[in-house]
Amino acid sequence: MEKVLLGMSGGVDSSVSALLLKQAGYEVVGTTLDMFPISSCCTYIDAKNICHAIGIDHFIFDCKEDFKKFVIDDFICSYDNCKTPNPCIECNKHIKFGFMYEKAKELGCKYIATGHYAKTEYSEKYGRWVLKKSKAGKKDQSYVLWNIPKDLLEYILFPLADYEDKEQIRNIAEENNLKVANKPDSEDICFIPDGNYKKFLEEHSDINPKEGNIVNSKGEVLGQHTGLYNYTIGQRKGLGISYKVPLFVIGFNKAKNEVIVGEESELYQKEIIIKDINLLLFDNLYEGKAVSVKTRYSSKEALAVAKQIDNNTIKIIFDEPQARITPGQSAVMYIDDIVIGGGKITK
Repeated sequence: MEKVLLGMSGGVDSSVSALLLKQAGYEVVGTTLDMFPISSCCTYIDAKNICHAIGIDHFIFDCKEDFKKFVIDDFICSYDNCKTPNPCIECNKHIKFGFMYEKAKELGCKYIATGHYAKTEYSEKYGRWVLKKSKAGKKDQSYVLWNIPKDLLEYILFPLADYEDKEQIRNIAEENNLKVANKPDSEDICFIPDGNYKKFLEEHSDINPKEGNIVNSKGEVLGQHTGLYNYTIGQRKGLGISYKVPLFVIGFNKAKNEVIVGEESELYQKEIIIKDINLLLFDNLYEGKAVSVKTRYSSKEALAVAKQIDNNTIKIIFDEPQARITPGQSAVMYIDDIVIGGGKITK
């Protein structure tokens, strides 16, 4: 019987994952990671109760130091440099598939598992383990997993990979009397439960409101902003500008403390550069590769050519210009349903 360490949040996805793994014949150990001082104790209680009901062990591991270093500090640094981060990307790399894997080895577990909607399998075509989209359509979470170490792919299990919607998962929970069957999904950043990231930045960093000019691409002053971190690429509302056509945030000039706005046509880009790359399917892309690319979790894939420039940089040239490209977000590359890899958008 193979042993697996399952990350459990106390929600329905990870709870059903525990049940499915046990039913599949694995020796399952549940763990809840203590990542942030304001983490809800309900998370731990729900996870522990589910483990008790299913009949598996449960451990809580303190990883607050690593979480602050790799996730919170990165989040703050990104906003301080006029970028819009996705903290789940760093958490998956360093915590859920980094810290947790080390704990799995300490416990004698061969595998780690989570309740993500994604899939790992061995590809005969490519002769390696690959990360793929799940069958969950819009719920698929392969986008936020591009940065996990590729050497771990064969040791990662995603029990929900072949389920098409969340109702199936809730039905399984109800049929097995799991008390979290109707527990609401968490939509907020885990360390900002009230969703107010601006307040979080002001309370946990040196970032504070600093007024400056709102300018157009010609440098003409059109208004005043309340602090660069209060704005994001593509934003239209809340600019406080009266103009002949709708204006959108298209960039920032940190040195001059300026928010740059433009017309909708100025939101589109034909090329982007991504750095801090992680390739899962190929060793490199120096010869270029036709791919489809997502530039946000909720965005549609766009056809493009990706060509590697150096060990840390890839240029992506889209077939058609794409709007609202946001530095700090991830560009994730696919061939069919396989994740090639990704990187952080720099421009």
